[in-house]
Amino acid sequence: MATPIFNFEKTINAALYIAERVESKDFHKIFKILYFADREHLIKYGRPITGDTYIKMSDGPVPSKLFDIFKAVRGDSFFPAGNLKEYFSVNNRYYIKPEKAPDLDSLSKTDITELDKAILKYGAFSFEMLKNLSHDIAWETAKNNGEISIEDIMRETGADDDFVSYISEFMILQKSFANNGFIECFN
Repeated sequence: MATPIFNFEKTINAALYIAERVESKDFHKIFKILYFADREHLIKYGRPITGDTYIKMSDGPVPSKLFDIFKAVRGDSFFPAGNLKEYFSVNNRYYIKPEKAPDLDSLSKTDITELDKAILKYGAFSFEMLKNLSHDIAWETAKNNGEISIEDIMRETGADDDFVSYISEFMILQKSFANNGFIECFN
């Protein structure tokens, strides 16, 4: 199973971008909008926006590292929040309050386009609607609290086996280069 390379800067700024544009800034809404935007971006451009790994949880896919970041800011994580509080705070355990505007230079035009589309399409949906929509085939095939495979996410949006194989092999190669200090080659 291929895994994309997590991009901290894009993830933080994508979360801020979403939170700035939706009425309810709860974890669940931000996670689901990000999932749908990542999924569409992956199938259209061959890479997700954030590179985060989605985990199958009872209420739908959850971006693992962003959830860890939110929990750190909230104060109940295994690592300290550090400078993360300069980006946002957490109110009532599950609501994000942006502390600064997103750095749009960290997001590509295609990132912003897919985020905007997901916000427009899903931003007003209720918790239950987002939960039901995100319980897709990719989510169904994953183990509870396990990683949702990037291959299944691509298949969910109609990617054929050749495309899935090509992108998976590229991610594996990219990860190999990153592990050997050549990360900048692909960013």
